[in-house]
Amino acid sequence: MSEGRPVKESKSEYSELAMPNDANPLGNLFGGKVMALVDLAGSIAAARHARSSVVTASIDNMNFLYPVKIGELVTCYSQVNRVFKTSMEVGVKVFVENLKTGERRHTSSAYLTFVALGPDGQRVPIPPVIADTDEEKRRYEDALMRREFRLELKKRALESWD
Repeated sequence: MSEGRPVKESKSEYSELAMPNDANPLGNLFGGKVMALVDLAGSIAAARHARSSVVTASIDNMNFLYPVKIGELVTCYSQVNRVFKTSMEVGVKVFVENLKTGERRHTSSAYLTFVALGPDGQRVPIPPVIADTDEEKRRYEDALMRREFRLELKKRALESWD
């Protein structure tokens, strides 16, 4: 495994036009479609960092601040925030752009956890991420608190299923 990779090497941008077949009768993009775009954008950043296959382990809650209308451009920006041996947290921000007016709005954000897999389908170690900027360092530190919260939620869920 290498010494680590800077956050900037994982940064990704994915855009897609909101089309009628992905919208409800009001002309708004389905929330599930937005979530699928977030998952795709997150997996690109995760795979770019890990240089291996990745699978989604969890997605934190998502709020939809503004609707995405048919014909608007949806752009997801993603980056690895922190690595935890075989898993990593990826942050994704979603923006929508009205191509006629140029207006851009931040519509949602999410944190996802991805696990890296080797050719045999088993977990593999991921190179550490190197946070260079103050913003990257803040995200790196905050990711540990979110991970602890996720693990506690997972523990409670498993206990409640027994």
